[in-house]
Amino acid sequence: MTYPPLKITFLGSGTSSGVPMIACSCEVCTSPNKKDKRLRPSIMVESATTTIVVDTTPDFRYQMLRENVKNVDAILFTHPHKDHIAGLDDVRAFNFFNKRKMNVYANSLTEEALKREFGYAFSDKKYPGVPDLELNTITLEPFSIGDMGIVPIQVWHLKMPVLGFRFGKFTYVTDANRIDDDELKKIKGSEVFVVNVLRKQSHVSHFSLGEAIDLVQRLKIPTVYFTHISHQLGLHHTIEAELPENIHLAYDGLVLNV
Repeated sequence: MTYPPLKITFLGSGTSSGVPMIACSCEVCTSPNKKDKRLRPSIMVESATTTIVVDTTPDFRYQMLRENVKNVDAILFTHPHKDHIAGLDDVRAFNFFNKRKMNVYANSLTEEALKREFGYAFSDKKYPGVPDLELNTITLEPFSIGDMGIVPIQVWHLKMPVLGFRFGKFTYVTDANRIDDDELKKIKGSEVFVVNVLRKQSHVSHFSLGEAIDLVQRLKIPTVYFTHISHQLGLHHTIEAELPENIHLAYDGLVLNV
């Protein structure tokens, strides 16, 4: 495994409904603070030679335009929920301008959903202009994309297995409320850890704020960011002020160099 310097861009840091939430007039959804505007959760990981997007949310097109992305080498999927896969059709633009297939990396569970939701992209007789995808099945075995070594980490979203990923010194976990001890070992030693936090109250399939703080303090990771945030958590500046010194709320457009 190689661990090149990485640039991490938060394309979205919100939960499945985004923030503001449709029809909501709470103080978070009506906040003028840009850090309280959260698209669906995704990151872009860049080395000197390789660009990977983790999950194609319903906001994928806008996320790519906002960050002025001209090339993506691969899409890496965490799990098959709609807020993480719905934007896949828009990779068509990269097919057209870069003149190549889009490499897609997913486990078998997510592959089934992709073939079901985007069946036209996998049919024997394809309509002109549909996404041109190259599926790569991944398991819990480490693998590489370009110059990046990647370690999959299985976490639990209630009863659904979800993949987190470690890229060298950086680890990303979304949509989880439990991580088994053997998989926690894969996270230890990371310098930066990103994990989902939905709200302060307990939730059936996501870490609450208190649960996530307890987890990262046990892991002793130097720098931590919370993502997949709902409007129920509270205003960005209020929650940020309450967190331990080494823990922060992610926000859309945040860039980390690891």
